[in-house]
Amino acid sequence: MDEVEWTRRRPKPEDLRVGLISWAGSYLTYETYKSTVAATAKGLGRRQTWEILVSNEHDTQALVRLRSLQGLYLLCEADGSLCYGRPRTSHHGCFLLRFHRNGKWTLQCIISGRYLESDGEDVFCNSRVLSAYHMWTPRPALHVHVILYSPVNHCYARADPGVGRVWVDAPVPCLKECGFLLHFQDGCYHLETSTHSFLSHLDRLVSQPSTQTAFHMQVRPGGLVALSDGEGGMLYPQGTRLLLGLGSSPHRGEEWFILQRCPTWVSLRSKAHKFLSVIYDVELCAASEHLTQMSLFQFECDKDSPNLQLRSANGCYLAQRRHKRVMADGQPLESDTFFRMHWNCGKIFLQSPNGRFLGIVANGLLMANSTVPGPNEEFGVLLANRPFIALRGRYGYVGTSSECDLMQCNMDQPDCIHLLPCRQGIYHFQAQGGSFWSITSFGTFRPWGKFALNFCIELQGSNLLTVLAPNGFYMRSDRSGTLLADSEDITKECIWEF
Repeated sequence: MDEVEWTRRRPKPEDLRVGLISWAGSYLTYETYKSTVAATAKGLGRRQTWEILVSNEHDTQALVRLRSLQGLYLLCEADGSLCYGRPRTSHHGCFLLRFHRNGKWTLQCIISGRYLESDGEDVFCNSRVLSAYHMWTPRPALHVHVILYSPVNHCYARADPGVGRVWVDAPVPCLKECGFLLHFQDGCYHLETSTHSFLSHLDRLVSQPSTQTAFHMQVRPGGLVALSDGEGGMLYPQGTRLLLGLGSSPHRGEEWFILQRCPTWVSLRSKAHKFLSVIYDVELCAASEHLTQMSLFQFECDKDSPNLQLRSANGCYLAQRRHKRVMADGQPLESDTFFRMHWNCGKIFLQSPNGRFLGIVANGLLMANSTVPGPNEEFGVLLANRPFIALRGRYGYVGTSSECDLMQCNMDQPDCIHLLPCRQGIYHFQAQGGSFWSITSFGTFRPWGKFALNFCIELQGSNLLTVLAPNGFYMRSDRSGTLLADSEDITKECIWEF
């Protein structure tokens, strides 16, 4: 199989988003109703998320604008005050962003030459003399379940729990071992593997986070990051096997990784419980009861469209071809690679561009034959690279709080929800301690149930899903911070990033 370039050439909008933390530990926040900016929030939410728009970048600095998720900009006025709106001139709202060796950022107003600073609450641009009060710590606003791509080695980081190491040797990020949880704590980052071990300064995986698993991060707009121990050691691939470890002499930018959210890989299973697989390079057949890498497909779907693309491990997309055959030889922008998805209680129907539904025929091949879907056109979908999920909604992550015995949906860090497949599309939700999720008569959740309940997961986008709870209602986030299952329809609050 030819080498496939999996990473994107151009960053997506979410790769350009960060939270900015002041010297006092509070986040730069836009106040929606006052059209002002402050630094009072202690967590990273929607109002603390800024998109860094780069117009010119060099090694140590860049000319940028900061745009909120509402589409308005951070603006510096002549008197040093800050506001929130739309630029009036070509330079209004432009800052010179400098990258410092300690991982901090400074933002200098292009018009006045004054630095962005905070007194712990208010934010302003008064001084032209650089000090510690002008330093901001960037925190990527990406979902915490990530993959790390080395542009120098053209491979992804992969944890190896058998030997307790991390290698940078995976050409395709389809394995669960390529996914990491990026924990932010006290200004540092901890990398947790899919088996809940942590990468340490000793180049080995350990069972618990500590000062030896804490890394400092340098961030560049567009998702480029470098991790260090804060004492001169940089994390980069080393040796012929590309062991990820600390060293002091990276070459050609080996220490830089592209940070991306973990992709969604699925397997598709026919009614005969056979996995759909790529055979003979491009043909598709449902004949095997065993799951292999060629039975995995990357689930690519825009949240605003029901159209789906499935990318196989050979780098090509499923596409409808002549005589109703479906082959794994499509290119990204081909119209024949887009299929309309219809969910049915955790199972999926795929409708081709000509209106016919994909199904398995007698010889096991995948064809677009039927105008009306039936059992042969129904596929069970299993999350192949996600032994657990971390859910993020409109108000934060789903997790537990010491202040409440109910599951919350406004947390700064998530709790892992372990997925125990029950049947096609149906999972049991298991908490980190081994107990199961339980549901109350009010539609709230607790994480210490004794019995496994059925939750139905349906994918709504490349990294988006909905959850149908055991009480028959969709699970949603609530402004109060309490996780609820009381929605009959799918609303914005029912969509979860994972």
